[in-house]
Amino acid sequence: MGIRIIQTDRPTDDPQVREVRDRLRGGKLVGGGGGKLDIPALVRDVLADVAARGDAAVIDSTAKLEKVTLTPQTLRVEPEKLSAARKAADPALLAAVARAAGNVRAYQQSILTPDPPPLVRGGRTLGVRYTPVDRAGVCIPGGSGSGAVLVSSMVMTIVPAQVAGVPEIAVNSPPTCNGDVSPLVLAVADLLGVREVYRMSGTAGVAAMALGTQTVPPVQMVVGPGNAFVTEAKRQVFGRVAIDSLAGPSEVLIVADDTAHPDWVALDMLSQAEHDPGSAVLVTPSAKLASDVSAAIERQLPKLSRREALARALEQYSAIIVVPDLDAACEVANDFATEHLQIMTSDDDRCLHRIRHAGAIFVGHCTPVPLGDYYAGPSHVLPTGGTGKFFGPLSCNSFRKASSVMRYDAASLAADAPDVTALAEYEGLTAHAAAVRERAQGGD
Repeated sequence: MGIRIIQTDRPTDDPQVREVRDRLRGGKLVGGGGGKLDIPALVRDVLADVAARGDAAVIDSTAKLEKVTLTPQTLRVEPEKLSAARKAADPALLAAVARAAGNVRAYQQSILTPDPPPLVRGGRTLGVRYTPVDRAGVCIPGGSGSGAVLVSSMVMTIVPAQVAGVPEIAVNSPPTCNGDVSPLVLAVADLLGVREVYRMSGTAGVAAMALGTQTVPPVQMVVGPGNAFVTEAKRQVFGRVAIDSLAGPSEVLIVADDTAHPDWVALDMLSQAEHDPGSAVLVTPSAKLASDVSAAIERQLPKLSRREALARALEQYSAIIVVPDLDAACEVANDFATEHLQIMTSDDDRCLHRIRHAGAIFVGHCTPVPLGDYYAGPSHVLPTGGTGKFFGPLSCNSFRKASSVMRYDAASLAADAPDVTALAEYEGLTAHAAAVRERAQGGD
């Protein structure tokens, strides 16, 4: 059947366009498996078990899922294995990882929010201080059957935490079929300076890091990718710890006109749809580009390794939408608020100005999404499913929290006391009022 083409004069009101958008929201596009399993209940049981039994529950869960028998002494990877894995790894690959990490570090350092100068009003000094969490936990898939080791996700989560000043960073990755964590995970951890790595199944690993066990000290923030079970575990521990996001499958929306190269646009769509599942939407005022991109997809699809999964994603979760003009295309982009947004037009800056909602924006014909996935600098941990309307990317600032700082002298306290006590007494909080009044009156 292939990718569908929708032509509409009122795209934000068109039921076909809304149907495509709604598939990216509300769980209709679900990644990571699970079938008819009650994932929330299963995850809840694991969390309760880890809370009650600690290491023993983590060991049992890992044995069940990964077919690997561990002990409390082997939950943590021996430090010497990290350096050994680095020495054995492909030097060219590690050099590429190091360069990517350098780009990410430079970008994150450039956006690190400094403490602003305090507001001084007479004898009142009012400021804010930003400090990092004490410990962060990073989830990295890698168990048997989980697919490729996401080295890029290690860079995109660990380096921002380091720039934020997080003093302790723990990585968890499920043991592979040989009973140990992927050697590449160990090598990259060593390259990035992380010495604390655990071998635990995904859900139990989230539970152990969030709740703490006899062996695993608790963290204050859990980040990193995972399947539907890991995502649900992060959802359930949120509030006890911070998390990066409840990320869904990958998605891209492309705003393009007839200046865009059809083959490039087609490859950009295919590169996100191949996440299995993934979604790719082209919005264009050019009916010719729409037709040419559809034909280019049909030509390129048979050449790709994941063509069956791609075909499903293109048919079920993707579309080409032909709209009256670029202004209408930008409104569709704002309505979808996708994880990745590409702009390839004759007036990129005007479109960029009009688009308010997106996780990461890739401007121009020479800026494909994989640059952001692997190398450019901003983290690829991004809001999905329309949450780009109110969430942003993971960054160094995500690992820091603000503390308000206030300092009054006696004269300023006395000046403000009548208003404070009046408000407190109106709310019936007489101790609040007394705490201010006593000082203002120069009590003992």
